[in-house]
Amino acid sequence: MQNIIQKQSIKSLYTLALAEGEGVGTAYEYFAKRLVLRPWLPTIPPVKRLLVAGLPEKYGSSLDYLLLAEELGATAVVADDRPAFLEKFRESWQKAQQMGWLTAVSVDLCLVQNMAEMAEVTGPFDLAISNEVIQRLAAAEQLTYVQRQQEMATAVALFCPNAANPDHAAHSGLSTLSLSELLTLSPDHRVTWSGYIDMPPFPTGVSRSAEQRAQAESGAFEALVMWGLGYFARLERWLPTAVRRQKSHIIYAFMGRRA
Repeated sequence: MQNIIQKQSIKSLYTLALAEGEGVGTAYEYFAKRLVLRPWLPTIPPVKRLLVAGLPEKYGSSLDYLLLAEELGATAVVADDRPAFLEKFRESWQKAQQMGWLTAVSVDLCLVQNMAEMAEVTGPFDLAISNEVIQRLAAAEQLTYVQRQQEMATAVALFCPNAANPDHAAHSGLSTLSLSELLTLSPDHRVTWSGYIDMPPFPTGVSRSAEQRAQAESGAFEALVMWGLGYFARLERWLPTAVRRQKSHIIYAFMGRRA
């Protein structure tokens, strides 16, 4: 089998979240995304060149995608249209390296003038992946954004805030799309997997101090809590679709070239 990624715990992924200045919610999100990526990745050709097609609208720096590239033995290109976010990404990556993470991955940063067109990015790629990007583009640019990735990459994985969960949208301040809207943006590619993920069993918008976050990394009780969260995340897919639609933070669509 190709494209096999390691099993990481929420506690281990919490190190990446801390490097980004985020907390347990981000670690849970990374864990949930990996749960759906793990069985899908072996269905696509080997990933040796990966495009991170934009950085999140607001939260974090998508260091989990660097971890993915490292695990697959792929080089990565990280593209974004906001210099400050690329610099934040660079700083987060450096912090992660100081913690012993992401030391064996090759990354090029690419500043683009237009996020939808990404004219400055040179393909081809085996996989284009993004989180919390497409919804921040104007509606007229979203199709262009997807088509541009489809031109450059053999497979495309899109993660986006879920419009069917208005509570999460209100607390996070993020733009959103519905799953049906996301699926309409793939006219020339085949959506092979799609659905709802990331339904942590704690209130949206909970914030913690830097001291509390550091304690969570080393505390035995916090480690036990994160262990339990991992099992909860695995149970998400068994919940009724109506519940996942209303409570999940993220929607996703995985695309491959038509035969």
